[in-house]
Amino acid sequence: MTDILDELHWRGLVAQSTDEAALRSALAEGPVTYYAGFDPTAQSLHVGHMVQLLNMRRLQLAGHRPLALVGGATGLIGDPRPTTERSMQSRDVVAGWVDRIRSQIEPFLDFEGPAAARMVNNLDWTGEMSAIDLLRDVGRHFRVGTMLAKDIVARRLRSDEGLSFTEFSYQVLQGMDFRELYQRHGCTLQLGGNDQWGNLLSGVELIRKTEGAAVHAMTSPLITRADGSKMGKSEGGAVWLDPELTSPYAFYQFWLNQADADVVKYLKVFTFRTREEIAELEVQVAERPFAREAQRALAGDLTTLVHGQGATDAVIAASQALFGRGDLAALDARTLGAAVAELPSTTTSAGALVVDAFVGSGLVASKAAARRAIAEGGAYVNNTKVTSDDAALDATDLLHGRFAVLRRGKKTLAVATVD
Repeated sequence: MTDILDELHWRGLVAQSTDEAALRSALAEGPVTYYAGFDPTAQSLHVGHMVQLLNMRRLQLAGHRPLALVGGATGLIGDPRPTTERSMQSRDVVAGWVDRIRSQIEPFLDFEGPAAARMVNNLDWTGEMSAIDLLRDVGRHFRVGTMLAKDIVARRLRSDEGLSFTEFSYQVLQGMDFRELYQRHGCTLQLGGNDQWGNLLSGVELIRKTEGAAVHAMTSPLITRADGSKMGKSEGGAVWLDPELTSPYAFYQFWLNQADADVVKYLKVFTFRTREEIAELEVQVAERPFAREAQRALAGDLTTLVHGQGATDAVIAASQALFGRGDLAALDARTLGAAVAELPSTTTSAGALVVDAFVGSGLVASKAAARRAIAEGGAYVNNTKVTSDDAALDATDLLHGRFAVLRRGKKTLAVATVD
């Protein structure tokens, strides 16, 4: 087994650990059974969850055994947020989200072989537990003073919103999860983000008090941009792993658009590229930033990991076709629709003049400017040069019966859509 802790440190993925020397020794002796939990508080995971998913995969590749916990019980409550309490969902909704999230976790892990992963659901041991059992068997091991001192709890208590007993009790349930996995599967390591440190320690302490055993917790840092802002959101909100919520095209573009100052760090955190490969891409960023080789590697690796090679190929083909380096008509409707979704747009009808579509979409300021672009040979519809002032958008020009991609010059794009 490789020294996986050194690898995680190099990638900037270790923020806190309970006893790193003891953990290093346990990992070296291995294999270690470990877990990370994912609560179904939404219908999909987002790119922020990928840090733990990839950490789980890295440990598995080093020979250790992962347990992927989907919180069918804790998802009914939700861990405390920094500002306001979560809206509770019905049991049926949460159960549906559990299934969706399980399917998103599965591609990241190997469920066969000596280090085979296992899926677990904390509703299996929490669902039938009575309130009396929880208070007698678990709650008595928690001290309220310690619970109140947890950072997220203290912040919420100072806020106007306050903190309900429901959310306050979340750390008890998470602590119980670790103990249950220790008893059932010999799990001795829990992974999480550093905002979960207090919850992770709840399990460590519960196992120490009730089992007399020393177990481990390790967190990864919050992933930020070079300017200090939180990574993981686009202008439209969260970047989801579900292709119905964030299309593979939008997912690819999110990573492609990362700044030069951030991309090398993200290659370490989010890909399995070697030190040598990342070092070479770092040279490319410094010497040929305009080529965006590092961003392309990042976007390609992650889109393939989450959505498959076919989706990545379709996205790259769409990107090339938009700028005249491919056949727009060869793109499927879903990929084309995602590719043009963020472009300036106008709604039109079959038979409308191209000049009017250019003006309506904002590609040019006036009909005179549109005619001038045509005269200069810089106006295109679906990558075909427009040669006449009175050219119209014929029904045959509409891709999938709906879209016409407008281009002025080499790089200025818009779309005309027929409803």
